[in-house]
Amino acid sequence: MTTMTEASVREFKMPDVGEGLTEAEILKWYVQPGDTVTDGQVVCEVETAKAAVELPIPYDGVVRALHFPEGTTVDVGTSIIAVDVAGDAPAEVPAPAEQPKAVPKAEEPKAEEPKPEGRQPVLVGYGVATTSTKRRPRKGPEVTVPAAAQAIQTELNGHGAAVPAQPRPLAKPPVRKLAKDLGVDLATITPSGPDGVITREDVHAAAAPKAAEAAAPVVVEAPAAAPVPAPVVAYDGARETRIPVKGVRKATAQAMIGSAFTAPHVTEFVTVDVTRTMKLVEELKQDKEFQGLRVNPLLLIAKALLVAIKRNPDINASWDEPNQEIVLKHYVNLGIAAATPRGLIVPNIKDAHAKTLPQLAESLGELVATAREGKTSPAAMQGGTVTITNVGVFGVDTGTPILNPGESAILAVGAIKLQPWVHKGKVKPRQVTTLALSFDHRLVDGELGSKVLADVAAILEQPKRLITWA
Repeated sequence: MTTMTEASVREFKMPDVGEGLTEAEILKWYVQPGDTVTDGQVVCEVETAKAAVELPIPYDGVVRALHFPEGTTVDVGTSIIAVDVAGDAPAEVPAPAEQPKAVPKAEEPKAEEPKPEGRQPVLVGYGVATTSTKRRPRKGPEVTVPAAAQAIQTELNGHGAAVPAQPRPLAKPPVRKLAKDLGVDLATITPSGPDGVITREDVHAAAAPKAAEAAAPVVVEAPAAAPVPAPVVAYDGARETRIPVKGVRKATAQAMIGSAFTAPHVTEFVTVDVTRTMKLVEELKQDKEFQGLRVNPLLLIAKALLVAIKRNPDINASWDEPNQEIVLKHYVNLGIAAATPRGLIVPNIKDAHAKTLPQLAESLGELVATAREGKTSPAAMQGGTVTITNVGVFGVDTGTPILNPGESAILAVGAIKLQPWVHKGKVKPRQVTTLALSFDHRLVDGELGSKVLADVAAILEQPKRLITWA
């Protein structure tokens, strides 16, 4: 057995899995010292201020040490795991209990190796690690392969010559899991993403139509609309409990404070009869074009808002304070507020304005399913232009939502209830809800905000306007 040397040890540093994030908390280790790892294998899950992200290791080898235990918050750029890339396990594997609880955050590998040429992009969470996650230098046209992965990465022809295996398809961990669940071979997919990365859309395109049946387009995860009695808690004599504010909740708090005290909020309300919209929901559920998709009122509310924005494009804007400019957006990245165990997040559907109703239903289902699993990427929560928050699933009539930072408007949807309503001159039971639109008064005056809210209400009262106004 070959003895490990310091030159064969690679220190994998905590990457910046978002844009400008400075730290992340280690939630769970999937490997222990002595385990063999391969390029692209997920070794741990971390939580940033925006989402939980799985980190794959960018090389093959044997785990030598885990530098931090679960629950530790680590600065970006700090080494978190050491891997012996020589491919031989150590003669004696140290027990996890003997690992140091923490190491200095400025720890660096002892030797810095030159950056190899022709390197493939390294998918670390949702970005490319640019610190010390480097592959070994190439000696020639063939890549030096660790002994532990020799049988996987090469095969011998009839003359005994080594034949390099096909390159491993590039895809993020959630996409790999999706492909596995749908029974899709990534090697058969033509990637459409940047740098040859396979996307969710590529996997769905290669899968059977039934792949989307599990998607459930809801906004938040409340189990029931009715109020739930508070559980009885045994305090054991303690009068207070202090909970550290970190991760998603900390980022949400900072963002809401910045928004509330920067943008002058105005909120307008309208109560609307959505009986015809509810009937249309039931009809779409039977439509062949929506087979495998969950159709609910949120889908039509989202489409109604997109149509209203198309008719009133000035509301889709942002305020550039340094340059004192209003930035009009010619695209709509539609945010959907989602409550998760880690806190409130607002992922958005990119270019929602260009999607058909079935495409919008599919995107909503994927967005919510990913949020429920805690796998929403930081990129999915950036670049939003307008947001919808559905407080109605909690049984709440409406609210005064706070703008997502950098956005001009947010629509709150209240509970849909059967209420007495004057319809065609008679009082009848109708399905009714209350909508609330908050907007940045620097960008949107009362007339523009009222037009948008009135358009959404008119479409939900008469859903056929989705066709005539779209």
